[in-house]
This record gives sequence, structure tokens and C-alpha cells, in this order.
Amino acid sequence: MCGLLGLLTSNASAKDVVDAVGQASHCMRHRGPDEPGTWHDDDLALGFNRLSIIDIEHSHQPLRWGPAENPTRYALVFNGEIYNYLELRETLARDHGATFATEGDGEAIVAAFHVWGDDAVRRLRGMFAFALWDTEKRELFLARDPFGIKPLFYSTGPSGTAFASEKKSILELFETLGVEDHLDPRALQHYAVLQYVPEPESLHASIRRLESGCTARLTPGSDPVVTRYFRPSFPVRPVPSGTEDARYREIAAALEDSVAKHMRADVTVGSFLSGGIDSTAIAALAMRHNPDLITFTTGFEREGYSEVDVAAESAAAIGAKHVIKVVGPEEFAASIPEIVWYLDDPVADPALVPLYFVAKEARKHVKVVLSGEGADELFGGYTIYREPLSLGAFDKLPGGLRRAAGRLSERIPEGTRGKSLLHRGSMTLEDRYYGNARSFNDAQLRSVLRDFRPEWNHQDVTAPIYRESRGWDPVARMQHLDLFTWLRGDILVKADKITMANSLELRVPFLDSEVFAVAEQLPLEQKITKSTTKYALRRALDGIVPEHVLNRAKLGFPVPLRHWLRGPELFDWARQQIVDSQTDHLLDKAAVTRMLEDHRDGRSDHSRRLWTVLVFMIWHGIFVEKRIRPAIAEPTYPVRL
Repeated sequence: MCGLLGLLTSNASAKDVVDAVGQASHCMRHRGPDEPGTWHDDDLALGFNRLSIIDIEHSHQPLRWGPAENPTRYALVFNGEIYNYLELRETLARDHGATFATEGDGEAIVAAFHVWGDDAVRRLRGMFAFALWDTEKRELFLARDPFGIKPLFYSTGPSGTAFASEKKSILELFETLGVEDHLDPRALQHYAVLQYVPEPESLHASIRRLESGCTARLTPGSDPVVTRYFRPSFPVRPVPSGTEDARYREIAAALEDSVAKHMRADVTVGSFLSGGIDSTAIAALAMRHNPDLITFTTGFEREGYSEVDVAAESAAAIGAKHVIKVVGPEEFAASIPEIVWYLDDPVADPALVPLYFVAKEARKHVKVVLSGEGADELFGGYTIYREPLSLGAFDKLPGGLRRAAGRLSERIPEGTRGKSLLHRGSMTLEDRYYGNARSFNDAQLRSVLRDFRPEWNHQDVTAPIYRESRGWDPVARMQHLDLFTWLRGDILVKADKITMANSLELRVPFLDSEVFAVAEQLPLEQKITKSTTKYALRRALDGIVPEHVLNRAKLGFPVPLRHWLRGPELFDWARQQIVDSQTDHLLDKAAVTRMLEDHRDGRSDHSRRLWTVLVFMIWHGIFVEKRIRPAIAEPTYPVRL
């Protein structure tokens, strides 16, 4: 787990820019405080910040490797972990004569690429973003893991292409690249609707993200040529009657194997633990490999908004040592500018804040944590996935009747029982399901965003994804959409950026190729029923997780934002953010203030929309106005834990 940065030049010698690359990589020092490094040849300058997890004394980066006839042919910078690196090294040595100078996973990537070319990425079981330079072909190969666990930004200008784990490092190189710094208005509108900036966009028009499951090739002076190598298919394999238990054992075995491989490290590994089934399952399986496992959870100073008690009960049930961090509203608000700086682009998910504090607490004890992200997308865990069951009758209606139901819903007063059911039932899945989050609708957004464009809507993002899933069952289509939207736009962004802000490596065993291979074959009735979600996963985990968690509803780390924005905890803070923000050309601040006052007075619940705007205002204050300057300290963590 590290931070990488590179600049492939097009009209200058890389030795003239390597110092600038080294300086720009310093703002990612939190990603790798153990060891910085740079390297260059004529065309490429690389910078790196290492967080030492495997083969601590060696495996330095930028890493050089090559075959016997040219042992320094390749240069690699790599962020992430390859969990099957031992098996890959054995295969490459036995069948292809590869030799290795370290005990780490980086050399396995380079040797695999040398032997199998682009197909090597399909053999990597792990989380990764890497840049691999071939000094013979003078060609750069970029790659990102299938689910987008690790980030990779890039920007191309007259002087070359820069790429990095974090956007802020590329911003430091804009002058070197000859790139202009301006905001992307379409990305802003997408953010306002979805609560995150969808891939491949970023709020800086000149910076884009290499999408999850993609690779890119480029040479000096060329633009990146992007290729997708991972496309989920959800090839449903019905469960023959009487063989359900074998399917559950298959799920449990895949997950247990994934956790075992995710425990590979030369440092201490802990686990996050909320009150839900996903993190509890990971922690319980991790205990089989480390009986001294430490688990971590967080809660808030408000009754009803804490998973602390359930998490503590779960930790006791599995025999883990447990650490709790409680967050109050003052430190919640004070942390926002720092968190937004680490994020690079705004993400309007208040769960970022408790994650930040529990990660900070965990880093005092461990260097790696496991977590339960991805279980909902793979196994059908979100409550919204049950909606097709309740709307099934509408699917049988002729189009005219469905449209009539929609018109009828418009005449029913707000708050009347059945209005929402009629409205949503009249819509197709493509129209009603944006993914697992939505903040503003068009009417609300038109009142707040000064340059609202109706043509810049959610279908920019969702339509291409829906086209790939035609003919699938509706729950599989929703899962597929969330894999490419909510998961990689929100869940994995906060998982990476917020733990890395604390120099902590987060690993997600559910998002493993072998676990996905089992999960994608589940039929609808093994994912969603009228009474529960993640049906097959719950059955598979019976006997692994404590009984009090097995059928518990999903909560995660709930945040009392709605209450705090109405009271003295956050109302005055929020109003001051609106007053101070220099975003009048982008937002109708008077309309935002009215939203805040309506929320305070209980006329409407605008908490999600207000948070979306407030986070953007803080982002704008940091990255555009330069008015807000978070105090980012030098990491002081020990190398080993």
C-alpha cells in the first residue's frame, strides 16, 4: 500500500523533471511514510512513497526487474497487494525460469507481465494500481484492479502525461505539464446528483481516472489507449433442489480462503468491526489465523447512532481484543477540511468521518486492517435490491397503464400512502434506479445550481452500464450498476483515501476474484427474499458469525447528521460555511441558506442535500479558492507494528 507518481515526457528529458516529481510526491507522504524514492531515464520520471507491509527490508520501489539477458529492463511503481504472489512466483520460477531478488509481490507483477503480457492482470488476485515501464519498447503500461480498490489518476498536456495515486500530486505538476486548472461543470452536476464524482471524471477537467478493471498503454508523446479487461457477467447458475447446502459451503470456503490470503503480511493485521454481518464475518475468519486479533469500531455521542455495543458484543463472542472510538460533533466538524483534502474530490458520505477517526485509532495498534466492503454488491445486501419484488406487478402492465399510474401519482398529495409506490412502479428500472445514492432531483438542483443542464443527467453515467446487463434479472442489474457507480465512486474511495490518510492499509476480502466467481452465479432467490437480504451469504455464515449478528439489519457506522444540522451541534457551523464560500458563481447560496433553515425548522429533511453542498463548498475552498488550508502533519508512525 503506497503512493505512486510518474511523468512520461513528450518534449523534454525526464532528468529535468525528476526533482519536480519528487516534490509533488511529497503531498502523498501519508500513503507511504516509510520510504520515499525516485527514478528516471530519458523519458520517464517516477516517484514513490512506500508503506512497508511485505518483505520490509527489501522490495524497494521504484523496482527494477528483467530476464537474465536484461535484468533491469522494467521499472515498476505499484500500489496495493497481490495476495497470490507466492503462488505466482512459484509458477513463474518453475515453468518460465524467472528468478527473484526479493521476497515481495512487486517482482511477481513484473515477471508475470514479461511472460503473459497484458493477460497478466487477469492472473493477479488482489488490489492494485501500477505503472510498468518497458525500457526496451519505450512503452508504459498502466493497470487498475477489477473492482477499483486502488485509485489511479492521469492527466495529459503538451509536455507529457502524469499519473498518480492521488490527484493532488498531479495538480502540483500542472505547470510542468502545461495544463490549465479549471473545474468540470458536468462532473459537478453529476456529483450533486450522485454524491460522488463518477469515473472516469474528476472535478478538474484536465484530470481523469483510469477506470476499474482497465489497463492503458502509452508511449512518449501519445495519449493513453485504454482497454477494459474485466466485465462482470452474473452468469446465474440455478441451485438444484436439495443441493443448497453445497452452495453455502462453497461460499464459506471461498471467503475463508480469501481471508487467509488477505492475512499475508510481515506486520500486524487488525480488523474493523461494526455491528453487521459483513465485518463480523471477516473478523471471525481472521481470528482463525491470528488469535490475538484486535478489532476496531466507532460511534457517536448520541443515543441510537452507535454500533459500539453490538460490535463489542461481537468482539467478545469471537474472542477478539476490541478498541472503541467515540466521536462528538465538534471534532466531527473540525475534521472535515482535512478529510476533504485527503479525498481529492468531494464525496458527500458522512460515514467518511467516523471512518477517519477509527482509522486514526487503529493506526496506533496495527498497520493493516481488514474490512467488509463489497459484500452488499456481490451478495445482494442493500434493502433497495428488494424493490423489484414489491414492484413486480407493475412489470406485467402494458406501457400505457404504467404511464397512467405515473400521472395518477402526480395528482396524489405528498405524504399520502401509496404515492411513491405508484410513481416508482410507473418507471422502468433504468429510470428509477441511479445506484445506491441520490441527493438532488432535477427540480431541487435547478434551484441551487446556477448552470443546471438537464442533458447532464444520471443517464450519462448509468445508461452504458445498463446496456451491458440487458436480459439479466433486475437485482443482478442493480448489483452490476452499483459495482460501477456506488462501490467504486463512494465505498472504495473512502476506504482507500481515509485509511491511507492515516498510513493504514485497508484490505477487503469480499472483493476477491474467487469470492466474486461464486457470488456472481447466485440466482435472485439466493440473494433477496421478502424478509431478508444476502440470503445465501447469511446461510453460508451460519456457525461462523455470532447468532445475534447473523440476521441483523445493515447499519454500518450511522451518523446523526440530520439531528446535528438542526441543532447547536452543526447548524451555526453549516451557516458559516455557506457565508464564507466563494461559490456564488456556481451555487445560489440564498437557496442553500433557505434549505438549511427549512431543515432546522423541521419543514423538510434536507440533510443529505445540505451535506452534498457543504462538502463541495469546503472542497472549493481548499482546491480552488485556496482559502482553506488544512494543517497536514508529517506522518510520525513507526515503520513496524
